Amino acid sequence: MINRMCIWVLVGGLTILWLSQGTAAANCQMETSAPGPETALTRHLSAGCTEQEREARSVDATELLQAFREGKGIDLSGVIVRGDLSLDTLPLVPLLPELEGMKELQGQEARAILGAMKVVNSVVRGAIRHGSKQGVLMVKGPLVLSGTRFEQVVDFSRSVFVQPVTLSGAQFLRESYFVQGRFLGGLSAEKTLFGPHTRFHRSVFQGPVTFQQSKFDGLAEFLEVTFEKNVDLSRSSFKLGTGFSGSRFQGLADFSEALFEREAFFTFALFDKDAFFRGATFRSTADFSDASFKGRDDFSTARFDQSPQFTRAARSAAGPTPTGGENETIPYTIIFSVLACMALLIVYRIWSRR
Repeated sequence: MINRMCIWVLVGGLTILWLSQGTAAANCQMETSAPGPETALTRHLSAGCTEQEREARSVDATELLQAFREGKGIDLSGVIVRGDLSLDTLPLVPLLPELEGMKELQGQEARAILGAMKVVNSVVRGAIRHGSKQGVLMVKGPLVLSGTRFEQVVDFSRSVFVQPVTLSGAQFLRESYFVQGRFLGGLSAEKTLFGPHTRFHRSVFQGPVTFQQSKFDGLAEFLEVTFEKNVDLSRSSFKLGTGFSGSRFQGLADFSEALFEREAFFTFALFDKDAFFRGATFRSTADFSDASFKGRDDFSTARFDQSPQFTRAARSAAGPTPTGGENETIPYTIIFSVLACMALLIVYRIWSRR
């Protein structure tokens, strides 16, 4: 009798284990693309997949490079990408017709990603590099990296993005470089985390740009950058040194409620339209020397822990020059203390008359 009970318990346990494994497997679904000459390489893993299941179904970077060589795009969601994506190894191609009028690209080596590059809610283990100093990378389709964590260097320097670029919610744990990039369709990077070093040196943004509520945990270089449309950096935070020196803002520049924890340099910056720094906080050097404000500059309620520098700055529609060391809570604290003392004095006099 006891032996039978043991057997039934063992069988029941194995059945439950088998059913649980089957249920877990059923919760992890993978969507792939049908083979075709123009079909994007597609890998979508469902939200029910465990980390182990994602590791088992990881995508190798060589598969992505092969898709690019065949003129295809990629569409990845919820996956893990292994290996380095060396975009310098793509074959040379002629300039795209829509870029032939750009004189700065004439005579340069050109490589291309002709389809869309979508890697969302995923993890990229290896580096992504286009480090060619003689050539340009043309990305014809949209670049969408929303919600993806990049664990190694991401280098899209000397790249031309024909369609909009979306980085919102992405995490760049290492360096991210977009040096001399050209963004024809704008950039959206809301609530994005940038790592120890971020560079957009000499980039040109022809469309609107937003870094709203993004965090720059390291050095952030926006030196000699051209923003042809509005740029929104409101409520963004810069943990280390930040440079916008020599940059030109042809549209509205919004730095409202931004936090600069270390040095912030805007020397020789040109603001063609309004520049908003309302409620911004500068905890260290804030240098606007030789900057030019052609529109209205609004530093109302901005806080400077050190006196800002506006040496030789041109301010056509300026308000009062901001000063450092302002703390609006101090006057209210003093008033409250005085009122409290007066109230105590009145109470004392009432009790002393009894």
